[in-house]
This record gives sequence, C-alpha cells and structure tokens, in this order.
Amino acid sequence: MLREQEKFVTRAHKLLDICLTAIAFIGAYFIKKDLLPSSFLGLTTAPNYYIVLLMIIIIWYATFELCGLYDSYRKQSLAQMIKNMFRAVSIGMLVMILCMYVFKIKDVSRIMLGIFYCSNIGLLALSKGFVFIVLSRIRQNGFNFRSILVVGSKEGAKDMIKAISEHGDASYRIIGCLEVDQNEVGKEVNRGIKVIGTIESMDTVFDNQVVDELVFCMPLKKIEDAEKYMALAEEIGVSVRILPDWHIQRLGYRPKIASLRFEEFMGMNTMTLSTTPYRGADLLIKSFVDYISACICLAFFLPLFVVVSCAIKLSSKGPVFFIQERSGSNGRKFMLYKFRTMAADAEERRREIEALNESDGPAFKVKRDPRIIPFVGTLLRKMSLDELPQFFNVLKGEMSLVGPRPPIPSEVEKYDIWQRRRLSMKPGMTCLWQVTPNRNDLSFEEWMNMDLEYIDSWSLGLDFKILLMTVLAVLRGEGR
Repeated sequence: MLREQEKFVTRAHKLLDICLTAIAFIGAYFIKKDLLPSSFLGLTTAPNYYIVLLMIIIIWYATFELCGLYDSYRKQSLAQMIKNMFRAVSIGMLVMILCMYVFKIKDVSRIMLGIFYCSNIGLLALSKGFVFIVLSRIRQNGFNFRSILVVGSKEGAKDMIKAISEHGDASYRIIGCLEVDQNEVGKEVNRGIKVIGTIESMDTVFDNQVVDELVFCMPLKKIEDAEKYMALAEEIGVSVRILPDWHIQRLGYRPKIASLRFEEFMGMNTMTLSTTPYRGADLLIKSFVDYISACICLAFFLPLFVVVSCAIKLSSKGPVFFIQERSGSNGRKFMLYKFRTMAADAEERRREIEALNESDGPAFKVKRDPRIIPFVGTLLRKMSLDELPQFFNVLKGEMSLVGPRPPIPSEVEKYDIWQRRRLSMKPGMTCLWQVTPNRNDLSFEEWMNMDLEYIDSWSLGLDFKILLMTVLAVLRGEGR
C-alpha cells in the first residue's frame, strides 16, 4: 500500500507542477498583452501560443522528472528542493528555446518569456515551500508515523533497523524486538533498539502498545508455531511482513482474512499480509475528502455552534464541550470532542446506573439515561448535533468521516481478540451501525461484525452511501 500511495502522491505532485507552469504561462501572456506600460504592451498574432504552451508542458514534465523534483520531501532540505526546481525550469527554458529554433517558431515575445520564467519559478517555489512546511509540521506532531514490532535480533533485524533509520522519509518507528530466547531480553540490537520481550509475550505487547506492523526478521524455522503468531496479528488487524528465507515454504499458515502479496520495503523484498484495504490511492482520496469536508462543515455550522453552546450554558452548569479519551487507529489514544448533553458530573454518577446498562458487551448504553440534560441534551442527541465538534478530530487526522466508532480504552481492554480488528482502520463520525434501523437493539457482537464487514468491503462508494444514509437518519431524528 505504501508503494501505491507514493505513486499516487507523485502523480498528484507532477500534475500540480504542470498546472502551475500553465498558469504562469497564461498569466505572462495576458500581462504582456494587456497590463504592461504602453511601450512594452501588446503581442503579435504570428506565433501560435497554444503550440508554445504544449511544448512547455511536454518539456517541463520531462525536465522536472530528470532533475529529481519528485524525490521524497524528507530526503531533501527546502533549499535543495528550490535549487533543483530552479535548475529544472532553467534547463526547460533552454530546451524550449532550442526547440523553437529547430522548428522555426519565430516572433515569440522575449519579454513574455522572461515574465513566464520568473513567475513560474515564483509559483513553484511558493507551492513547494508551503507543502514542505506543512509536511514538516505533521511529522513533528507524529501524525504520520507507523509503529513496527520486529521479531528477531540478529542480522536480518539489524539490517531492517538500519534501513528504517536511514530512510526517515518512510515515517516508521520501531517499538522494539522480540526473541525466542529469554536470555536475549534487554539486549541492544542496533541503534538503540532493544529486545523488549520474548515472542510468547506478543499478545501483551499488542495490548499495551500501538503496533501497526509486525515484521519477521528471522528464519521461520526457528520460531515454534510461527503460524500462531501470524494468526494473532491477522485477527487483531496488524499487518505482517516477512523477510523471505529458504525455509518459507515450510510455513503452513493460510490467511483467513488478510491479503497476501510481495512488495519492496526499505529496499528489501518482503512478503506482506494485510487485513486493511489495499487501495492506497483511494485511501488518500478518502483522507483528502475528510480534511476538505471538515473545513467546509466547520465554517458552515459555525452559527449552529454558537446557538448550541448558548443552549447548553443556559440549561446546565458546566463546560460546553465533553472531552473524553478514545482509542483510534491500532489503539492510538486521542481526545474526542462532543457537545455536552449530560450533567457535568455524569462520569462520577455512572456507577449509580451501572445496573441499567442495556448492552450485552463492554459498551455502556442506557435508553433513558437520567444524566441527560432535559430537552436540550435529548434534542442534541436525537438530531446527532452533539457529534458536530468531532469535525475538529477529523481535521486533526484522528478520525475520518466514515469508519468504526472510536471506543473507550476501558472497553477495548474487554474486547475479544477478533473484536480488536475493528481498530485496524481510522475511526469515523458515522458507520454502518449508526445508519442501521433500530441500531440500539442490535447485540454487541452484531455491532462488531458490522464494523468488520465495513473494513473488509470498504470502498469510496460505500463511504458515500453511508454518508447519504447518515443525512437521512439525522433528518429523521434517529439519534439517542
């Protein structure tokens, strides 16, 4: 999936550069034609500027590729990026002038080309600088890092740790290593990474730490019941990578849910088992839609935020927002925002109504919860308006518009192994369960199965369908 995402980002990067180049050319054309002082104003009609623009697009596309403009942003400094871009535009301009001479394209305004050259460099520098700064901030906040647990501590593990350390652009962090020998625990493997336990303690590591990928860096023949640990990771929803060895054919494990494929990882060929959707480009589109939609919705609902805030303040003592720790992707903790619909001391009073819990699983549900603020709290829940602040969570990258609802960490601790796989995808503001008729009458197991069904059959079309069904559910006032 990483390779597919990288290709998608590179294509989008190229398209943006070409669009900015075309904008610079068109802008230069109209500046020379209509906006310069009278002594420099005007253009002849002899050359076909459409042909010139087409030449520029073709030449610039080739020179941008050759000059390394699409190397990872994290492999270069901003100064190096600007330098490469300046060199690419300059080479492109020289090649274009040569082509105009060869094809006898005459009377192209030199002033217009000069304006185009300067504006092209300016636009590209601004766009690359903006993207560079944004990505740097994201990395500093740790939003795009994936956590890796390595099995093994010998040469294969050392090579993997070295490769990841030398490719900081890959956004990976190694939690530690597991070994088959208890005597290896505590020893340093490479670059400060240590053996944190034996392979038998893998389930404990999964419970207590965020693990996105499990990488086997030792011969599978040395691991007793290797299939058991792969099955554990698959059931939870953690991706598995295997550095192939000559004994891989003895592995009798056949994944029940995960897809199996071979791909390059940090310059090494690996076999990968993944239970999450293998559609990197679609997932990037999903993220893009999330951010744009969150921005638009927050701006659109701003007056409603003011009205709801005033209503809560007038009807109940306490803060406007209810902030609670939830479990996100692969168990990452984050603070979820909601409009407060209960009394300020609702959490302290929960023990008083534990006996009223209607859920048959770890979740807590009470049909007529006495802690709800009369009228205001009931109305906000019925119309699902209490969920609106979660657009901030979407904007922060902690949630998506559509995905399994984020559980409370204490509930996750009570999950069965197979139920933990619902955390393998980013949580959402709405999901299949929320748009199902009589959703509150469904059993906890049915709820979990619906979330896993969503993960296994995910597509952009399914997200769009759920969003439409959510709008209808809100209009019908089906919240509770």
